[in-house]
Formats: sequence, C-alpha cells, structure tokens
Amino acid sequence: MTTTVAAPATAGPVAKAKVRRGWTQHGLLFVGPFLLIYLAFLVWPTILGFQMSLSSVNIAGGNNHFIGFDNYAEAFADPRMWRSLWNTLVFTVLSTIPLVLLGLVLALLVHNVRFVQWLWRLSFFGPFLLPSAVIAILWLQMIYPPDYGLLNGTLGTDILWLGDPSTAMWSIVLTTVWWTVGFNFLLYLAALQSIPTHLYEAADIDGASGWDKLRSITLPLLRRTTVLIVVLQLVASLKVFDQIYLMTGGGPQDATRPIIEYAYDVGFTGYRIGYASAVSYILFVLIVIVSLAQLRLFRKREEVAS
Repeated sequence: MTTTVAAPATAGPVAKAKVRRGWTQHGLLFVGPFLLIYLAFLVWPTILGFQMSLSSVNIAGGNNHFIGFDNYAEAFADPRMWRSLWNTLVFTVLSTIPLVLLGLVLALLVHNVRFVQWLWRLSFFGPFLLPSAVIAILWLQMIYPPDYGLLNGTLGTDILWLGDPSTAMWSIVLTTVWWTVGFNFLLYLAALQSIPTHLYEAADIDGASGWDKLRSITLPLLRRTTVLIVVLQLVASLKVFDQIYLMTGGGPQDATRPIIEYAYDVGFTGYRIGYASAVSYILFVLIVIVSLAQLRLFRKREEVAS
C-alpha cells in the first residue's frame, strides 16, 4: 500500500510569486538605464525649470531670489507675450488642418497607384528629411524673393511674401506644409497597408462604389491613426520655432513671432531666465490642455461610434 502525500496548497502561489518577482527584477534591470536617463534629462530639468520660473534668475548677474508667481503675473499682463501666443495659435490652426488632410490624400493616392510607388514615397517624404536650415535657405533664396523668386515669377506678381505682415504667416505655413507633410503621409500609408484586403473584396462583391468603401471602410479604420496624427501635429505646431526664426526672425512687426521665440528672446537676449521659464511653462500647460482635450474628444467619438 502506497501513501500519497499531497503537496502544500501554498506551493503553487509561492512558485508563481517567485516567478513574478524574478520577472520584476529583470524588468527593472532593463528599464533602469532608461529610467535614470529619463529622470536626469527630463524630470529633473522640468522641476528645475519650474523652480527658476519662481525666481529672478538673470544670466547677466544680479541678485537671484525667490519671487513666487510674479513672473507669471507679469507674463499674463505682457501684450507681447499674448501677441506671440496668438501667433502660435494661428500658425497651429493654419498648418494642422492642411497637414492632416493633405497627408491623408497623398497616402490614398500612393496606396492606389501601382507603378513606381517607391518614387512617389521618396518624393513626398524626402523634404521631411532635410534640416530646417536647408529648408529656410531654399525658400528664402529660390521661392520667396520678390524680384527673382519662383513664386512671384510663376504668378506674375511682386509680393513681399515674408516682408508683409499680411502674407508672412501664410508663407511660413506654406513652407511648413511642404516640408513636414511627408511624416503624416507615411503614417497614413502604413495604416492603409494594414487594412485587410478581404474587406474591400467583400465590398466589391456587394457592389460598393469607391466612395462607399472610403466612407465605410477606410476612414473608420483610420480613426486611431488620425487621432495620433492630429495630437502629434498640434503639439509640433504649438512648439514651432526653427523655420520662423530662420526665415523671418519673428517679423515683420512681430507678425510671425511664436511664443517659443519670445521666450528665447527674453531669456537669452534680455537675460531674464526666470521670466522666460514662466513663459515656457505657460506654453507647456497649454500643450497639455490641448492634447488631453483632443484625446478626450476622439475617445467620446469612438464610444458614440461603437
């Protein structure tokens, strides 16, 4: 007669706990280097920047002391800060809409073209690989000059595209769309290629037209990609600096000066780092609010659609 000894009831959970603890240790080992870099180069500078915004830091010297929210109060009462913030919002609206729509249209065209697709992809995505300095020189020296520029030569006009306050912002937007639309185009193209082909085959059997397939299959399945692109584009447009600084320097008459350039000017030209930090944190809060609002809006739309 043999006797069977039952294993302790706690053996299973203990073993699982050991396995889980082992995975946690390995996970921390892999995440640790990135976490240290993240804390050192993002979290700590963010805390330090906010601390500076509450002080009278001046890189030209002088007494550095805690002043509370005086920098923020001064920023909210500064008309030039509001003008630069308005310019940033105008640029964001004017650039985001065509960048999203044009990226979608170009992706649809390339996805349905069956010959030399690599050439179209390279043509649309190529400008995005160029640095901002190259883009600025190209448009300043070849496209926008009033006397020999390609744009005035084509239209038969003599408009000061970057020298007139009424056209300067539109010119910056046109340059930005040409330069960066390739990124959105690539994201949309990748999403289109991931849509199962059997959905279109079933729609063809049912006699659906091209518009019906676009409206009922393509656009709904691209909703998540559109949410991602809109949020990324809004954040990128709110942080615009390079092309404006290189092409107009914020002019003419502050017509194109974004809020980041204003913070740069008061911080490194006016030497008021504390005040510049306060302006930067106002923009930071605005970006967070806009991003969360967009995500919440699209989430509600998905809930209604489902």
